[in-house]
Amino acid sequence: MTHTTGTVTSSTTDLRTAPVAAPRESIVTRTLVALDIDGTLLGTDGIVPAVTVGAVREVRRSGHHVVLASGRSLVGILPVAGQLGIDRGWAVASNGAVVARVDRTLPSGYRIEKVHSFDVEPVVRLARAALPTVQVGVEEVGWGYRVNRVFEHGLVNGEQRRVADTELWAAPSSRVILRGDGVLDLLEPLRDLGVTATPAGPDWVDVTPRALSKATALERIREREGVDPRSTVAVGDGVNDLEMIAWAARGVAMGHAPAALIDAADEVTGRIEEHGVVAVLSTLR
Repeated sequence: MTHTTGTVTSSTTDLRTAPVAAPRESIVTRTLVALDIDGTLLGTDGIVPAVTVGAVREVRRSGHHVVLASGRSLVGILPVAGQLGIDRGWAVASNGAVVARVDRTLPSGYRIEKVHSFDVEPVVRLARAALPTVQVGVEEVGWGYRVNRVFEHGLVNGEQRRVADTELWAAPSSRVILRGDGVLDLLEPLRDLGVTATPAGPDWVDVTPRALSKATALERIREREGVDPRSTVAVGDGVNDLEMIAWAARGVAMGHAPAALIDAADEVTGRIEEHGVVAVLSTLR
């Protein structure tokens, strides 16, 4: 394992609205660069630092494919794409359950390419029986969530509509959020149902369809764009990035990532407050 080093300084220059120049003709091999969002591109303030915006812009200007890959819903990814000045490009949402094209020329700002959905009733029934006070959110792509209790501000992206349990499972969904004390004890029972259960904190589990991850969605995009498997880079900081880091030819963990991700990575870069992702991006220009 290596450590990506470099001094990164912050800048107050607003690069978000400046147009991206055409890709440089000198680029022969284009790289697919998969970037996690929370804890990688932005911190708890929800703002992408200007130095990161500039680094992403330069990588895109060099002709590389920058793909935002997140556990966030699509409506949570789009504002970040806007901060980065990405008007066209790929996005992987809901831990790989949703693949979309960002396209600012469309009224919605995006086009759905693929949605994997599943019957959420067994998941909700299991969770509610084991933990009667569990908070449940069932994703509606491009809108928000059906919930049994409203999530506090900032915890989920998009709108929320409180409904009865029977309406939670009234239609298939791409993702279910389970939140509450003891919810991590449900990981194996959930997996026994044939779904993907991914911890996203001590009291949070994301449930998506079987055998899905950011990596499965990224491989679909790589094939679509004709990128050589050896020309793939991924940067992340969470357990839900494990498969993505293993998938990439160059998997990079943020310096504050958990030990499991650091052990799985090819490289470790700086922490979020050190703009670690910028050090990685600077090697791709």
